[in-house]
Amino acid sequence: MEGLITKTSKLVVLAAGAALALSLAAGCGSSSPDPAQRATNAANRADQAASRAEAAATKSQQSAAQAQAAASRVEQAASDAKAAADRAEAIAAKTMAGGHHGGMHHHHHHKAAAEGGEGGAAAPAPAEGGGAAPAPATP
Repeated sequence: MEGLITKTSKLVVLAAGAALALSLAAGCGSSSPDPAQRATNAANRADQAASRAEAAATKSQQSAAQAQAAASRVEQAASDAKAAADRAEAIAAKTMAGGHHGGMHHHHHHKAAAEGGEGGAAAPAPAEGGGAAPAPATP
């Protein structure tokens, strides 16, 4: 960025020099201000132009820094979104692979338990008296 300021300043100085040379070449004997005054005016204009160029370069540098920060935030957001998508995909793959089989197997145990089958969660054996199991107590 400093190279831009240096180049701009050199151009402004060259323009001021050209304006001074033109004013000196054109102005002997006219009713316009004397050459010294014209040179001073040209130098002042060149100084103002250099100040404006320097302010523009500074503003441009600040804008570039802001754009770089914004690009960094966008890149971070994209990375976060990709990580979230990868996690969602892994969860979906895990659900698709194990969910269907495990759900059916689980259902089978409930069915076996309800029928008094061999699933390990079967109803307790009837008492030695040989009768049916007692009815649950009502509150």
